[in-house]
Amino acid sequence: MTEASPPAPHVVILGGGLAGVAAAHRLGDEGVTVTLVDRNDYQQFQPLLYQVATSQLPAEDIARPHRTIFRDHPTVEVRTAEVTGVDVSGLSLTLSTGDTVSGSHLVIAAGAKPEFFGVPGAADHAFPLYSVSDAERLRRHLQRLLETDPVSDEDVLHVVVVGGGPTGVETSGAVGELMAALASVDTPGTLAHVTLVDRGNAVLGAFSEQSQKYAAERLGDRGVDLRLGVGVASVHADHLELDDGTRIDTRTVVWGGGESAAAVVQGAGLATGRGGRLDSRPDLTVDGHPRVYAIGDDANTPGGADGRTLPQLGSVAQQSGRWAADNILRELRGKAAMPFRYKDKGIMAMIGRNAAVAEVGKKRHQVEGPVAFAAWLGVHAMLLSGAHSKADAFLSWAWDYFDRDHAAILEASTSPKRIAWDDETADRPTIVVDQTDAAPSNT
Repeated sequence: MTEASPPAPHVVILGGGLAGVAAAHRLGDEGVTVTLVDRNDYQQFQPLLYQVATSQLPAEDIARPHRTIFRDHPTVEVRTAEVTGVDVSGLSLTLSTGDTVSGSHLVIAAGAKPEFFGVPGAADHAFPLYSVSDAERLRRHLQRLLETDPVSDEDVLHVVVVGGGPTGVETSGAVGELMAALASVDTPGTLAHVTLVDRGNAVLGAFSEQSQKYAAERLGDRGVDLRLGVGVASVHADHLELDDGTRIDTRTVVWGGGESAAAVVQGAGLATGRGGRLDSRPDLTVDGHPRVYAIGDDANTPGGADGRTLPQLGSVAQQSGRWAADNILRELRGKAAMPFRYKDKGIMAMIGRNAAVAEVGKKRHQVEGPVAFAAWLGVHAMLLSGAHSKADAFLSWAWDYFDRDHAAILEASTSPKRIAWDDETADRPTIVVDQTDAAPSNT
């Protein structure tokens, strides 16, 4: 009797972000059959969301269609569908269409959703900034407010940003520059101002004191008012209340106060750790499930200093995606899996034109200004290279952004400067944006 051959490997990947795409790309390079499932037909480049929100870039420029990314990978199938269930025992996903996709391995890379920490009204009235649709919704909201006369309604252009991490700092700096630029071309923005709120006593809490001081000074130069050491008690349609009793009149609260794993991951029946995320083992598998991998923003990825998990960074997501794929390939070749080793690119934040801060190297050497921007640019170009063959177009656009002061011109028009990707017209992502002012609840 002839012994049956083992089934051909088929890797199912939940999520088409940096982590999922990196894993699929690596497996596709080796001819492994892959089915990647994502609710969107594109991979978003999250580090540039604030550029979309402040009209520096069109949303399409940071949303790379999956069909384009995998055009030269015939073994990678992309399915655009909502995932309603994850069966780790069956190594399968249930789709909103009723279909089930199963394989020999399952990679969970579903990404994150905003975490509102139970703050009343935040899910209903704040604008999160975690997706392309979030950024486009905020951009349209700001444009509508710009059409309102601020002289008769003084709170209309008061933007409050919650969270002093890189997302909050970059967004605050960009909005502050935008408002100043609008005023410079006699657009009704003279009453506009930005407030950044954070419970910590400094912005960029993961950075050194020197970097924190630099960021605070550059934000001040852009007219951003820092409210530190205080939290948000509640968010309303026309104001925000802090836990020290202060009321701030505003119609725009941008939420950068934290994130947790996607809801479908939290409902998968697996034990979750900090942030509702899955705790990955050193080889990036899930405890008790040797053929299930958890990577990206829905995972607590090991490999940080002193045994801590790594931060939710694009470079962590991309590297863990490739590493998970390599461990699957090792298994298929009869070799042992290897524990994940992260190559630290440093931490960095763009505070605005001609203002950036970075801490690079093992000893976290701090640099500012153009040198920091060059570090920021290099890391982001590397992240983009996994999804786009024309990283040089991004480099050209970014240097132009850094060196020139044309925010007012961009916002005064309806067509922000594009990155010259030179893609075919057909290769456009399908971006669906809720037309309401406030973001819908992500719970």
